[in-house]
Amino acid sequence: MSSSPPRARLGRILDDLGSTLVELVCGDADGSHRDIGGVVIYDPHDELELPQHALVLGVGVHDRAQIAGLLSQLGEHGASALLVRAPVRAEPVIKEASRRSGVALLGVAPGASWDQLAAMIRSLINDGDRGAAGKETLGGLPSGDLFALANAVSALVGAPVTIEDRGCRVLAFSGGQEETDPPRIATILGRQVPAHLARNLEENGVFQAIYRSRQPVYIDSLPVDESELSLPRAVMVVRAGDEVLGSIWAAVQSPLSEEQCEALCDAAKLVALHMMWLRTGSDVERRLRAGLVGTALEGGAAAAEAARRLGLAVRPSAVLAFALAAVPADEAQYIAERQQVLDALALHLGAVHPCAATALVGDVVYAVLPVPGDDDAAEDRALRIAADFCGRLGERLRVLAGVGPIALDGTALFRSRAGADRALRALREGRSGRTVARTSDVLSEILLLEMAALITEHGDTPAGPIARLRAYDAEHNTYLVTTLDAWLDAFGDIPAAASAIFVHPNTFRYRLRRLAEISGMDVGDPEARFAAMLQLRLWRRLRTAPA
Repeated sequence: MSSSPPRARLGRILDDLGSTLVELVCGDADGSHRDIGGVVIYDPHDELELPQHALVLGVGVHDRAQIAGLLSQLGEHGASALLVRAPVRAEPVIKEASRRSGVALLGVAPGASWDQLAAMIRSLINDGDRGAAGKETLGGLPSGDLFALANAVSALVGAPVTIEDRGCRVLAFSGGQEETDPPRIATILGRQVPAHLARNLEENGVFQAIYRSRQPVYIDSLPVDESELSLPRAVMVVRAGDEVLGSIWAAVQSPLSEEQCEALCDAAKLVALHMMWLRTGSDVERRLRAGLVGTALEGGAAAAEAARRLGLAVRPSAVLAFALAAVPADEAQYIAERQQVLDALALHLGAVHPCAATALVGDVVYAVLPVPGDDDAAEDRALRIAADFCGRLGERLRVLAGVGPIALDGTALFRSRAGADRALRALREGRSGRTVARTSDVLSEILLLEMAALITEHGDTPAGPIARLRAYDAEHNTYLVTTLDAWLDAFGDIPAAASAIFVHPNTFRYRLRRLAEISGMDVGDPEARFAAMLQLRLWRRLRTAPA
């Protein structure tokens, strides 16, 4: 967990926006430990209603008396800061009003769009809301904190950087931008690469070169106008698998060193993770619905209310659990593919039943699918729908699907989820050869998996006759365990068992007598045979299980 302060505080917002966009005219930004409650555009003709600790955009507020009066007024409403268009001087009357009211005064750079500034601040506030309670981290930085990441990348390459999406829109930028050039300043103020520069880069094939390369691309100075050139740029594409998410642009003085290039390549992977995190968490309504699905699947006191809000309280439903058949080595690609499965499933089930709900919980994509009835036919319908979805994805996105038993109402969804999880776990082992299954379809696999887990938890090892045979084989280089295993698998058919391990039936009979003598096992006892078969299967599973 990150211990860094929430991003919604005034001092942190000033750090992220930097002197390129805003500057502190007077007031104490660092002394405020209050979270920003929202952004409001001031209108002198409307009654002033502010959220707690608001940032107020003083559009059209210029006169020093007006500024001082507004600071006093905002102090009565508990605002944190007033932003007015620069240049604005910290005259005594303004400084005194700021001190008395506790409201900081900020100057907004000429040319910066008020709408874009408001949107940027709101995005920073929303980041803080998502992470206020134990925000998760990626690469040691709060998830989705692209501004902090831009500053970290800037320190690694020794140059001011911007992080941009495929549409040349600025997602975040580092400090030190005032040391760059007019095109970079214009890009930050407009939050997008100016159209004539983007067109120049497109016509000269720069974007194509960037998106094809696996290494940073060095761009010589580009003409700003007839008399001025821009600084060179070092650009690194940001990918999630084969999908281009955006790019990192560093305003440099000369080509990067080998170490800096390597650092920029590594940084691009981390930027991809943060961009994917932002993409998957950007839809507020979807996140709310996903939270309700997760609560309903967990069971407990809150499950019934969550199911009611989802419209699933009194509907017989089945829980479906989906996971990628193979996990890509590239973590950003893994996140992207998992999100594609979630989006495709929501679309597919939306056509099947309008009340179907989907959510990503951990690394599993869950769906709650209303299915009329509570019999085997209802489970069969759920199985067919899951199989149809997996078939539609084809080889491009291979997924496995576990189908839980029918839950008669919202309070029983957790039991259906448990069944779907058990079936999915068996499918992930890959021993059944299936890609879609109910619990009953892979029950033997499930039982063996759960018994193997208990054995591992308790630290048990093979005992009794099997342990004696293993020890004898290890000491004498014999194959008595293999012989017993083949005999049990062949249900006592000696010719078939002998053929399976490529020995003569007479040799097999001799081995069978020897293993009975050495192990002390009564091969005629059905209980002894069952215990031996179970131990051999579990031992084989534990021996071949991944670490």
